[in-house]
Amino acid sequence: MSDLFDVNEAKAQSEKAERIQELEKLIQKYQKSYYDGEGEISDAEFDKLWDELKTLNPADVLLQKVGQDSGNFEKVHHIMPMGSQEKAADPEQFLAWAEKHQYGEYLVEYKLDGASLELQYNHGKLMHAVTRGDGTVGDDITDNACRMNGVVQLLGRQDGTTVDFTGGVRGEVIMTHHVHDTKFKDKANCRNAANGLMKRKDGSGSEYLTLITYDVWVADGEPPYNDEEGKIAWLKACGFNTVELHICHSAEEVTAYRTQVMEIRKTLDYDIDGLVVKERHIDYEDARRARPDRQIAFKFSLEEAVTTLRAVEWSRNGGTYTPVALFDPVDLAGTTVQRASLANPDTMRALGIRLGCSVVVVKRGEIIPKIESVVPDDSRKTAAVEFPVNCETCGTPLVDEGTRLFCPNKSCPKRVLHQLLKWVQVVDIRDFGDTLINSLFQAGKLKSVTDIYSLTVDGLTPFFLNEESIAAEKESLGAVKVVNSIANHRNMSLAVFVAGFDIEGIGETTAEKLVSSGYDTLDKMLAANEEQFAAVYGFAEIMAHTAVEGLAENADEMRALVSSGTIHIAAASAGILAGKTFCFTGELVTMKRADAEQIVKKNGGFCRTSVTKDLSYLVTNDTESGSSKNRKAAKFGIQIINEEEFKKLAGL
Repeated sequence: MSDLFDVNEAKAQSEKAERIQELEKLIQKYQKSYYDGEGEISDAEFDKLWDELKTLNPADVLLQKVGQDSGNFEKVHHIMPMGSQEKAADPEQFLAWAEKHQYGEYLVEYKLDGASLELQYNHGKLMHAVTRGDGTVGDDITDNACRMNGVVQLLGRQDGTTVDFTGGVRGEVIMTHHVHDTKFKDKANCRNAANGLMKRKDGSGSEYLTLITYDVWVADGEPPYNDEEGKIAWLKACGFNTVELHICHSAEEVTAYRTQVMEIRKTLDYDIDGLVVKERHIDYEDARRARPDRQIAFKFSLEEAVTTLRAVEWSRNGGTYTPVALFDPVDLAGTTVQRASLANPDTMRALGIRLGCSVVVVKRGEIIPKIESVVPDDSRKTAAVEFPVNCETCGTPLVDEGTRLFCPNKSCPKRVLHQLLKWVQVVDIRDFGDTLINSLFQAGKLKSVTDIYSLTVDGLTPFFLNEESIAAEKESLGAVKVVNSIANHRNMSLAVFVAGFDIEGIGETTAEKLVSSGYDTLDKMLAANEEQFAAVYGFAEIMAHTAVEGLAENADEMRALVSSGTIHIAAASAGILAGKTFCFTGELVTMKRADAEQIVKKNGGFCRTSVTKDLSYLVTNDTESGSSKNRKAAKFGIQIINEEEFKKLAGL
């Protein structure tokens, strides 16, 4: 197997190198189109490519470079550094940065989504307007800039005197939504339109652009300000449009402010794609770096949005009631969503959920969206969420444990039916369909798991044949098939047995963790207390509580099934695949995937649906594939085998 691993490792490294080259080409292509004024993708999409390259190859020289302008204008060196900023894509990344940069105050500015421009002054007179270029040299577009709104050609005070300033002023050239909608609807967005207009050789259209400033660099003499807030005040006094500035006193306050800005940004007449977070002190040494460390761009993401909560539904799964939020539709990562799970009552209370409130919805790499936080807003009219009080099926008062809201009545018909369906699914009695289970339950033939194993062909026949067929003494092949299938599923592992009882949060994988931690017999598992379960890796107090409670609730039936010989639980150490874990991916040739998984379980092994570090084997007939599972297995050093190799391991 070591040779097989070496091959896969080499293949994974080769694929990684190919992906790095692909990312480099894409980034350079999109940088060029952006600096030529015809950007092809959004900043958020570009950032995803940039972040992927940074993850795969943090030392890539491309990450230290800025784009480069076209050759349509004279080139001019910058006065002030115009490098790139560090980026945080979400609150977790920002808080990690803030942990290393603890300031008494955080000065937070809108991150404008436009094109950077440096205005160069000599004793108060505008000499050059220079684009960002490669961070050191840019295009001289002074004639175009002089047509823009907000470009001050001669610095002066309100009393009419000239400001003697030599240095650079940095800002962002933007196009307002109003101008875009009335003049340039043919352009994909405001940023692309602004970038294209500002670089026209004849300067036409620049009069529709606006400059908003946010930074200053003194080249001669003492700075006319003391700190970052002073910069903004000085720029305003000189007649410049300035960026919005907000002062926060903690990192958590910054994340809360970001949430508020996410909600109001749709009302702004220009685009912003995040916040820039700085300290009050001006660190000139840090500013000279190609990528300053003491400030960060706290970006907005395609995977989060602010919307209004309209209602809360209570989804029922067995005896558990789960709150589901319904909100105004929002676009997240390319899909439109309008509902998200709220997990449980405690989560709702911690968030402060109320009907009509504004909420932040996230979908960061997750399939299912969730509500991350509530936007504080005292001006909104909100209402409390009503919790269900009684079980809608049996009328029993519900129990609110905080981590779950549930019906405590074990005999509740809804709970019993759900447990029957769960048992058949987990034990994999394939010929016993949901429709038949429902019919038997409604007819009173099935009231417990034990009843499944007392079913007979005669008892099932009326559910397959009509009265005329039965009178003609016809045999029901369907009834025979179900009874045989049930009989063939009396032997199982302890993990499958426990998972089949539909205990809240205890599936087969979770039960396997208990078995592998020493609770490898039914008696040991039933005798364990919450403290012992909580010490198991992957468990905690809440899961330990529901596990002990659920086992106690079903203990009598569990013991009866085993002691009567109705169910035989295989010893944890039995079987040639004991202790080994398998994940199957792709199409198998000689068997169905479900059959292969049953072979693993019957031989003492465990199955996984994803590749994790503790996996023993990934089984695929395409071992040379570049799939994510293959790459992950190679990364973790997991053996990748084909179907024939799996069959040999299983003794087939």
